[in-house]
Amino acid sequence: MGKQNEDDDDEMYVDLELDDGTVTCSIVAIFSAANGRDYIALLPLDEDGENEDGEVWLYGHEEDAEGNPSLRYIDDEEEYELASDAFDEYLDKQEFDELVDEEE
Repeated sequence: MGKQNEDDDDEMYVDLELDDGTVTCSIVAIFSAANGRDYIALLPLDEDGENEDGEVWLYGHEEDAEGNPSLRYIDDEEEYELASDAFDEYLDKQEFDELVDEEE
């Protein structure tokens, strides 16, 4: 995992070092799944800081004793499905919370 950046609008970014270069990603969410593990959803950005296709990447998220984050590639299909389901539930809850906030 590369460095984390913070923009003026409080949006968090991370630079991922991949085999074919570095990709800057916006951090969408850090969430837990039913297996008790934490995951991170990243939105990969192009050179212009945009994401045209809405593709989201999911990785395992861990922190060491000092609180330094690290990402873990999910290579198990069942674990990926679990993380994907948890992310879908996270999104559903976010939409529900926004609806409730609008009604108040």
